[in-house]
Amino acid sequence: MNKPFIYSFLFLLFSQCSMALAQEDNNLEDYIEDATLDLPEGMQMQEIDSLLSDWQTRNFLLFDESCETTGDNPAFDAKTYAHRLSRLPNVIDMPYNNVVQKYIDLYSGRLRNSVAVMLGRGNFYNPIFEEALESYQIPLELKYLPIIESALNPTAVSRAGAVGLWQFVITTGKQYGLEVTSLIDERRDPVKASYAAARYLRDLYGIFGDWTLVIAGYNCGPNNITKAIKRAGGVKDYWTIYPYLPAETRGYVPAFIAANYIMNYYCDHNICPVNTKLPMGTDTIQVNRNVRMERITELCGISDEELRALNPQYRTTLIPGDAHSCTLRMPTAAINAFIEAGDSIYVPLAEVETAVEIPVVEQPKRRGRGRGGRGTSVTVRRGDTLGAIARRNHTTVANLRRLNGIKGNTVFAGQRIRVN
Repeated sequence: MNKPFIYSFLFLLFSQCSMALAQEDNNLEDYIEDATLDLPEGMQMQEIDSLLSDWQTRNFLLFDESCETTGDNPAFDAKTYAHRLSRLPNVIDMPYNNVVQKYIDLYSGRLRNSVAVMLGRGNFYNPIFEEALESYQIPLELKYLPIIESALNPTAVSRAGAVGLWQFVITTGKQYGLEVTSLIDERRDPVKASYAAARYLRDLYGIFGDWTLVIAGYNCGPNNITKAIKRAGGVKDYWTIYPYLPAETRGYVPAFIAANYIMNYYCDHNICPVNTKLPMGTDTIQVNRNVRMERITELCGISDEELRALNPQYRTTLIPGDAHSCTLRMPTAAINAFIEAGDSIYVPLAEVETAVEIPVVEQPKRRGRGRGGRGTSVTVRRGDTLGAIARRNHTTVANLRRLNGIKGNTVFAGQRIRVN
């Protein structure tokens, strides 16, 4: 084979490869330009609507009728959107393109009322997200992932069975220390799930070394990202592997970028955040014995709805402290009442209901123990506990024990005890 022929052959081959690469680049631009909008499941309307009726929204979000979120939504040119994204104090790259614009239009248009609600709900959850992300030294702008994952709904459940603010599936949740049993689902626990998500995001960054790929991997799993990278010739760039990703993931990163935009520039689109009323201070207590929520609401002055809203990780009314220590979150006053109730709060509900049916019996008179002076006495009712009597008479269980020489928590129907 002569040299001129070889050179001609190589030139022709090189030309064809160059044309193919150019054609692929053009196809990618067209692909992005013509991309259809695939709305992440967490941002779909049924998830948003469910937030409007939950306990937290009804009690702590205030809708200001004087602020017209439904007003005009001004449009801006592409240069303005790109400039605004570039000004965000973020580590993660926030490029502007046609797909990102479509999601910005969606958030500032059809979903503007939902954005107003999530801006208000963010005041409850952003401090938790930021603390968890900061503890693993990863970008704080990742706090906007739960917006597109769950619309900030801690009890959200996807079609694939992912649960909670951060939408963990069971396998990944358990891998990152979240307990999932018939009684407990810690994927619904805002604090524990946030720390688990931060660890998972950190580990994904250890694999890919690129935060945009991390975000995509959080949505579809690292294996799908690895396969897309191989199909794209080994290039670790989200927009290069874009055509090889699952349909939802192709919209996921642009939706995340648009969420960062709208959560920072909502005022420019005449979106008014729903006002947030500061809830009562809450605290946690570790429960080391089985206790039922019905018993807690009876003795601690907290409604069933509030108790469940503050503790979404419990799937039934039983808090299984006998198995291991369980965290219970309540307002400070309710926790104080829980402590004052002592062992009586752990009495199984079935036993309490049975005790109501026990007939009144005459109790022997107690000998005095040096308690002098007059005070107010009350008669113990059927089914009464020291905790219930203390709340009814504005005192404490400890004080009732002291005044009446009572050891433990046993009282009897018909018994007279001093309350002051």
